Amino acid sequence: MPLEWLFGRRMTPDEMLRKNQRALNKAMRELDRERVKMEQQEKKIIADIKKMAKQGQMDAVKIMAKDLVRTRRYIKKFMLMRANIQAVSLKIQTLKSQNAMAQAMKGVTRAMMNMNRQMKLPEIQKIMQEFEKQSEIMDMKEEMMNDVIDDAMGDEDDEEESDAVVTQVLDELGLQLTDQLSDVPAAGSTLAAPAAKGKTPVAAGADADADADLQARLDNLRRE
Repeated sequence: MPLEWLFGRRMTPDEMLRKNQRALNKAMRELDRERVKMEQQEKKIIADIKKMAKQGQMDAVKIMAKDLVRTRRYIKKFMLMRANIQAVSLKIQTLKSQNAMAQAMKGVTRAMMNMNRQMKLPEIQKIMQEFEKQSEIMDMKEEMMNDVIDDAMGDEDDEEESDAVVTQVLDELGLQLTDQLSDVPAAGSTLAAPAAKGKTPVAAGADADADADLQARLDNLRRE
């Protein structure tokens, strides 16, 4: 702070460029004003030359002609000076733009350095390896779960199919049993009548044989 009070604050490059740009713009405005004055003076000299020529004062005309030549020469110099100043102003503007670009690149570079400092390749590789490992484990577990579900659903299907087969077999056996039982009363009726009447002992023996045969068939059906 004391040094700034004694020597003034040191300007930044951007501030210096703006200051010089303002000075150049001011110089161009002053040159434009002087050029306008010289052009007005040129018109006045031309009018005076015409007036003196009409009056026949040739000596004055020659002097005023020299003054006109000098005035035109100054006007040309002013125009050249303004063009040169404008060129310098454009260069300063270019430097200002380059400085702004450099500052932006500086900020971007600093940000990239911070990002590179935060991005640690070993840790990233470790994270990616762990991610790949966990993904493989998850895929394996998912495949195992799918197999278990498929097995469970397959057992149910097998049970349903086996139940259907058993039902079909029992239905077929039931029909056969019904047919066999439908045949039994007819034989029993023919054989039971003589037994009831007690006419022949041979009929009773035949009835006992029919019952034994029916029982054997029922036992065979149950075993099947």
